[in-house]
Amino acid sequence: MGKYFGTDGFRGTANENLTADHAFKVGRFIGWYYNELKKQKGDNTPARIVIGKDTRRSSYMFEYSLVGGITASGADAYLLHVTTTPSVAYISRVDGFDCAVMISASHNPYHDNGLKLINGNGEKMEDEVIDLVEAYLDDELEVFGQKWEKLPYATNEKIGRSIDYISGRNRYIGYLISLGVYSFRGKKIGLDCANGAAWSIAKAVFDALGAETYVINAKPDGVNINNNAGSTHIEVLQKYVVENGLDAGFAYDGDADRCLCVDEKGNVVTGDHILYIYGKYMKDREKLVNNTVVATIMSNLGLFKALEAAGIDYAKTAVGDKYVYEYMKEHECCLGGEQSGHIIFSKYASTGDGILTSLKIMQAVMSKRAKLSELAEEMPVYPQVLVNVKVSDKSAAQNDPDVKAAVAKAEAELGDTGRILVRESGTEPLVRVMAEAENEEICRKYVDSVVDVIKAKGYAV
Repeated sequence: MGKYFGTDGFRGTANENLTADHAFKVGRFIGWYYNELKKQKGDNTPARIVIGKDTRRSSYMFEYSLVGGITASGADAYLLHVTTTPSVAYISRVDGFDCAVMISASHNPYHDNGLKLINGNGEKMEDEVIDLVEAYLDDELEVFGQKWEKLPYATNEKIGRSIDYISGRNRYIGYLISLGVYSFRGKKIGLDCANGAAWSIAKAVFDALGAETYVINAKPDGVNINNNAGSTHIEVLQKYVVENGLDAGFAYDGDADRCLCVDEKGNVVTGDHILYIYGKYMKDREKLVNNTVVATIMSNLGLFKALEAAGIDYAKTAVGDKYVYEYMKEHECCLGGEQSGHIIFSKYASTGDGILTSLKIMQAVMSKRAKLSELAEEMPVYPQVLVNVKVSDKSAAQNDPDVKAAVAKAEAELGDTGRILVRESGTEPLVRVMAEAENEEICRKYVDSVVDVIKAKGYAV
């Protein structure tokens, strides 16, 4: 992780540690850089950069700042307007853009925002380009064999344009509909759009596939994104599904790159359940490439036990869908994701896609002619306690000798009956302490033993 960019982009509180000036400079750099790359190949046409945003009040400010920077550097900015992160990745890839930007802070509250840079393949931007962006933000840019104190502005006919590209979002909706293998006619489906980017997309897809669609939290006002809504407040959808007798419910986060499910009984179906359900479905159809599901170190032990019982291999990566995707790409795997609901179906998308995930779960349900609860109950869930500690220095807290000693002691005492993990958040000033064991009381005991040391050493704020 760099000074500004974490595992999921440049994120911060709008106009505090992520400002309109930052967005303008990011736009200036990517507009100039991709123009230069094209010129070196003998192509003097302007670089094409596509932009999407979620429903936060500040997203408009960042959008216009990015457009100002991009066009000032002589590149063209194409605007998808309010849309999901996976739609931006899809359009970047299929429509031949040089790169893309998604303006979103995902599951964070409305006062935060972020800039997610995406390359022309629809993947998270390469680290070497992120490093150049950061160098430019710090006035230390050195690239193409020289140091750049200032980037040149485009003039006259070389100044870039902004172009309405809402047709790209509509084409993405059509793409999702085209992936529907079964009609959902007769199925009552609940969608919690988190008052975020999915509000104008998800219902259209499920309606087109014949579902009787029930939608909540689809009235964004700029400040209610993720507010008691969406995948971070799944209890709202749980209650709604039961009260309305629905067959299933799907909850998205602010930019809809993740999805959590609720079965007909109101039980939460996590990202781990999704990996198991769809992994087993693919194996049964002999479609699970390399017979491997890719998860992270934070996935529940129950997932790995269930995969073993089903004869499915698995890999564990560091936490972050970036690392999951990198492993999948390197080892040619087709299914991977996180417990939080970032699920990647590499045949269809280059990033986590919440709406696609909900379609794929419904595909498994329809194919097996089973209830979602029946498919999910095959995976045992080990009790898990996770505590997020807000700290002044993530790295120092995690690497403190006394904190490490507390972790080692917990690991030794748990042995084969459980595990404890301590990791820093890639997007927030948090250290996450998680334990799994035979019961919640044991989990709590060992989590507290580590958290107490972090606090005693003065890292907590």
